[in-house]
Amino acid sequence: MKVTGIEEITFASREVAHCRRFFLDWGLRLVQETPLELLFESLNGCRVRVAHSDTPGLPPGLEPDPTLREVVWGVDGAEALAQARERLHGQPGWFDGGARIGCTDPNGLAVRLQVTRKRALKLSCARTNTWGERPRVNQPGPAYERAEPIEVGHVVFFVKDLQATSAFYEDTLGFVVSDRYPGRGHFMRCAPEGGHHDMFLLQPPEPRAGLNHVAFTVRDVHEVFGGGMHMARQGWSTELGPGRHPISSAIFWYFDSPAGALVEYYTDEDELTADWQPRDFSPGPTVFAEWAIKGGIDGHTRRQKDAPAPGAQFLTARSAP
Repeated sequence: MKVTGIEEITFASREVAHCRRFFLDWGLRLVQETPLELLFESLNGCRVRVAHSDTPGLPPGLEPDPTLREVVWGVDGAEALAQARERLHGQPGWFDGGARIGCTDPNGLAVRLQVTRKRALKLSCARTNTWGERPRVNQPGPAYERAEPIEVGHVVFFVKDLQATSAFYEDTLGFVVSDRYPGRGHFMRCAPEGGHHDMFLLQPPEPRAGLNHVAFTVRDVHEVFGGGMHMARQGWSTELGPGRHPISSAIFWYFDSPAGALVEYYTDEDELTADWQPRDFSPGPTVFAEWAIKGGIDGHTRRQKDAPAPGAQFLTARSAP
């Protein structure tokens, strides 16, 4: 059985109209709307569902709304789904909807699996010229006025019991630990070959269950910047970013979300294989972010928040001392 990635997530909130505006600004496409539910899609068909907290049939939350109520993972075919049905049958919260099955993980989250429905994409992305390789010839790098997320790339949860929750994903779903904060956190990918992590489980000093953030993959670093500045122009609040994670190498930008916790644009994470050996890190600010801008970049001035707009002269045109 091979898990291929995140297919769909469900948020619950009492501020559905506010979430509607947020995720449209974020760059998702609204494909279905009722008074109680919104359904968005990313470029490859990964789905983001926002349901009113009073919607019947929602799984219980890890914490008071707004938060994430459910994560649906994809598997690579009908045979893999049948294998998953055997593994999950009898687990707490067992659910069998035919094409979608699932249970409740040890942290209390509703976990579902289905045969992947995401679309394969061919996208034009930035190519970076370095000293050793010059792949971009006679072609300027791209610039983006806003982002169009490709998919939900990873989810991050606070957990009550790191070992029990991690063991569930490893033993039942075949996840692999990429890197660790020993006794505190596990970066996990859903298959031996893939991006650095599809899930991060973090046990706080006072263990609790909850959502930390949901991360959306974009094409390249330029789209992180363009998307972040668009969100700033629309009045949404930056939590941290842009910046760079040294553990996964990814470039990021985090925003406060009305659907719960934070959402992140990110790109350029490490690609791993079964040969990768997990590393141990001690949590700390410089381990989380090699560098980062607090408050973000203003979309109008294209400078750090609250900095004045650029003048008419180039820096090199300043008067000599």
